[in-house]
Amino acid sequence: MAEDDYKKKKKDRVCVTGGSGFLGSWLIMRLLQHGYSVNTTVRTQSAGSKKDISFLTSLPDASERLHVFTADLENPESFAAAIEGCIGVFHVAHPIDFQNKETEETITNKSIGAALGILKACVETKTVRRVVYTSSASTVMFNDEAEGAVLDEGSWTDVDYVRNEKHFGASYFISKTLTERAALEFAEKHSLDLVTVIPTWIHGPFISPSCPGSVQSSLAMLIGNEKQIRYCETTPFVHTDDVASAHIFLFEYPEAKGRYICSAVEITVDKLHEFLSTRYPEFKVLSAEFLIDEGVKLTSLSSRKLLDTGFRYKYGLEEMFDEAIECCRQKGFI
Repeated sequence: MAEDDYKKKKKDRVCVTGGSGFLGSWLIMRLLQHGYSVNTTVRTQSAGSKKDISFLTSLPDASERLHVFTADLENPESFAAAIEGCIGVFHVAHPIDFQNKETEETITNKSIGAALGILKACVETKTVRRVVYTSSASTVMFNDEAEGAVLDEGSWTDVDYVRNEKHFGASYFISKTLTERAALEFAEKHSLDLVTVIPTWIHGPFISPSCPGSVQSSLAMLIGNEKQIRYCETTPFVHTDDVASAHIFLFEYPEAKGRYICSAVEITVDKLHEFLSTRYPEFKVLSAEFLIDEGVKLTSLSSRKLLDTGFRYKYGLEEMFDEAIECCRQKGFI
């Protein structure tokens, strides 16, 4: 069967949490193209501030195969209706608070409570065959052994180490780490098929109406938000579409099990500065020395486990930056 015919073939229903976000919305678009019917959740809005989700409802085939539910991470039971009758769940939603408006404990409890509530609903509905959880490279890369090592899925972030080092984004790193651990433990206890995808810095095109934080951070040298971000000395990137494709691939791959790092390109800050200066001469590229997080000595993250399944990355650094910049220009962000 040709690839286009395969993608158009009607498939069963799946659920995507956090559907209005950067990755969630792109994943929905790709799932619809692959023939799936999709339930997605968006946050409950307060009166008078209804969120515009027309960028989702106007996607090709959305009128026939996309259903939008409201749900909130603070109310895990609210996800049950969207999960009911689905064969798979992609849990993408996660609280993000880099401004530290909430405490680490509050964010972590919210994230774990939501994940376990969603997994419980998956068990109870009895139709869910596999859950794919979107984790983060931050669950792997912060520990005493990270410096000089090639890290794989056996590496876990040490939350006490993160607290002591006082890294920027510490509450996010800790909450993602503890949530992934809790989800894997729950799945094992309840014999639920759970796979986790561990993407590095997601960069590239987006369909969401606002510029994703990950894209803003990746473009820090070009757009000048140096107060908001620090690169690792060696920074790993992966294209938006490759991350979404990895989610779908691992959902469909029969032998998928456990954790999978998803990282396509690694580049030092100096080399990134050289690349950006050469490729985009119209921008005044910020000096690299102001953008390095001296506390992070990452050498490399291995995608070998994912590649051994037969998955292949399609996009390099050029496409990530070209397509992100084009999206930003079209939407008036730069």
